[in-house]
Amino acid sequence: MKPRGAPFSRLPGGFYVDLGKGDHRSSVFLAGSGRSGTTWLSQIINYRRGYRYVFEPFNPREVGTLGHFRTKQYLRPEDRREEFLEPARLVLTGGLRDPWTDRFNGRIVARRRLIKDIRANLLLGWMRVNFPGMPIILLLRHPCAVVASRLDLGWKDNLSETLEQRELVEDFLLPMEADIRAASDDFERHLFLWCIDNYVPLKQFGPQEVHLTFYENLLARPEVELRSLFASLGEDFDERVYARLRRPSPLSRKNVPAPSVEGWRTRVSSHQLERANEILRLFGLDRLYGEGAMPDPSGAYALMDGV
Repeated sequence: MKPRGAPFSRLPGGFYVDLGKGDHRSSVFLAGSGRSGTTWLSQIINYRRGYRYVFEPFNPREVGTLGHFRTKQYLRPEDRREEFLEPARLVLTGGLRDPWTDRFNGRIVARRRLIKDIRANLLLGWMRVNFPGMPIILLLRHPCAVVASRLDLGWKDNLSETLEQRELVEDFLLPMEADIRAASDDFERHLFLWCIDNYVPLKQFGPQEVHLTFYENLLARPEVELRSLFASLGEDFDERVYARLRRPSPLSRKNVPAPSVEGWRTRVSSHQLERANEILRLFGLDRLYGEGAMPDPSGAYALMDGV
């Protein structure tokens, strides 16, 4: 898939100097489900090009150093196996140089890194314990919008592989395991993946331990959402960020409508929406996203508080 619009600046051969190398606290980790807008949000965060940009290092098919990771790897927070800690340490402290991860970096000299990944949601709790003090941002988008986008692109699900991780099932999914395994079509399988992707970190983190950003709020009430986001990173809000907010992701598809809050509704049937609400209810995520298009952040924070 060719990038659309103005692409990221690219430096040949990974030509850059990382002055924050060796300290995971010099990294900001941006996580989210695939097709939730993480590439777009990474551009917004890095609109001044102040960060070294690290693109999806936890992709085992592309990054040999992490080739033994699953595509949705889960690790218990107390897991101290060096086979996982060593490559993650390389990524989070800036030591990894790889054509895949460096492909969109446009900064020659940087003190901070922005690491963006769509395969690491189930690792976030483990990261927080083993790499404390690193800012983590979790981007959430309506599951029907995410699933509709994936199906439009013909994405295959990896639900069966994800469920092979018995520790993940035992820790979080036993009450809904039978329903997950009974998923009857591609829509349901991708929807269950979205639920797993977001339920696990919401249950692992307290409200002050991760910053939640909502895709819909970036569109509908950008100033409030952006001020909160940049404050969490210790940065001032600058209205020049709006120019980047209006620009599509370079990985977005050509000839598709501009991002919208309600755009997914024409691609999701009433039956699918009803089924989505039933599945979300199994996880308590219906308090976050219901039949309406906008999120209710209090539902996410209730899960984080164990309510």
